[in-house]
Amino acid sequence: MPLAITAIVTTRDRPALLQDALASIARQTLSPTEIRVVDTGTEPVRGLTSPVPLVLLQGRGLTAARARNLACEEAQGEILAFLDDDDRWLPGHLEGLAAALASGARFAYRDCAVIRERVAESGERQELDRRTIALDWDDALMRSDDYIPPSAWGIERSLLAELDGFDPAFRFSDDWDLLLRARRMTIPVRAPGLTVEVRMRESGNASADFGPERRSDLRRLEERHGLSPLVLKTFWEVAETVATARGSAPGRVSP
Repeated sequence: MPLAITAIVTTRDRPALLQDALASIARQTLSPTEIRVVDTGTEPVRGLTSPVPLVLLQGRGLTAARARNLACEEAQGEILAFLDDDDRWLPGHLEGLAAALASGARFAYRDCAVIRERVAESGERQELDRRTIALDWDDALMRSDDYIPPSAWGIERSLLAELDGFDPAFRFSDDWDLLLRARRMTIPVRAPGLTVEVRMRESGNASADFGPERRSDLRRLEERHGLSPLVLKTFWEVAETVATARGSAPGRVSP
């Protein structure tokens, strides 16, 4: 019997993109047990439709870490799969995660396309360019570049509980911190197959924020995990770094 999966979505004032994300969940070949959406925006989400049971939680003003923790608190699934409201899953995404997790992994992830896009006045999403991230877990690379976005993850709910969830001390990079903490307990396993679209526009992308709070969070990461000084990058730039790593050496896993 397939593992029960809860899809976790956080959203902030992007109703059209949110509906697109929910539609990508509805198209999964393995349907999740439920979808839990946390609305952190200033304008309440209305009129959500989904063939999958959906729980809408109010979390106005919450950071990503706090919103994700809120969504996970009463999740019914054994597995938690995350999706940002401006990203999309391709149909086989959850099926591939479930297979990896059923085979003994506690944390799995899929390959992703990082897409630069423009949203037309009509609402049409127009792709401008793309890069692909398809790399096994690499301890060394992960200590300099967070190349596995939350929208690619599937994690055991019990593992997230053991980690005490996402650390709310981080406004940025809470996902990177969780990945590094999870690595102390298990090796995240790549489930090959490009099933995630991480979609970026000129505005509204956290990775494009190079302000003092993000810099402070990177310093906190360095101190907590013993990292060398980290360089501020957009996720588009991270994808370029991964492409270079793939060209020079295979993915590496430390013992």
